[in-house]
Amino acid sequence: MAGRFITFEGIDGSGKSTQARRLHAALSAAGQDAILTREPGGSNGAEAIRRLLVEGDPDRWSPETEILLFTAARRDHLEKTIRPALEDGRTVVCDRFADSTRVYQGAARGDLRGLVDRLHREVIGIEPDLTFIIDMDPAEALRRGLARNSGEDRFEDLGLEFQTKLRGGFLDLARDFAERCRLVDGNRPEDEVAADVLALAQDALA
Repeated sequence: MAGRFITFEGIDGSGKSTQARRLHAALSAAGQDAILTREPGGSNGAEAIRRLLVEGDPDRWSPETEILLFTAARRDHLEKTIRPALEDGRTVVCDRFADSTRVYQGAARGDLRGLVDRLHREVIGIEPDLTFIIDMDPAEALRRGLARNSGEDRFEDLGLEFQTKLRGGFLDLARDFAERCRLVDGNRPEDEVAADVLALAQDALA
């Protein structure tokens, strides 16, 4: 595919959504043909599934059911949004992708990484060109996340221990996929983080 695929990952409240928006704005201002999208979501079908995943009781779904729902949403997102944009030569900036499922359901919610990877290989079959993992103190990130009162707090409601497991999972992921992952310290002012992200992105895109 002619386009570039950039993803942002991190625990809830880490600032990754803000940084995805800022990178998209910076690339667009520099003349890049870029789109901004998110997971779960990014297409009509995936947005409908999103509400099932991020709202409601933390015990609403088993980890196995979550994996199937996330994969269904991701497949629709891939078909309707990501693949067409990449084939048109556009840069896709995505707030979360398969790495989140690898960490949330594959590691923190259960020992299900093998299932996540098998489904990804068979149904999705694409990896990002570049992934930013915004690393953040779990206690501060959880405070930020809950303060938003977004109504999409299902995973934040699992508490600090869960967020700490997630952070460990993302740090492991950065080592497992070192060729495409860039670990960025999110415990700093937003502008400093954004400057680092943009510099790393420009280097990778060059």
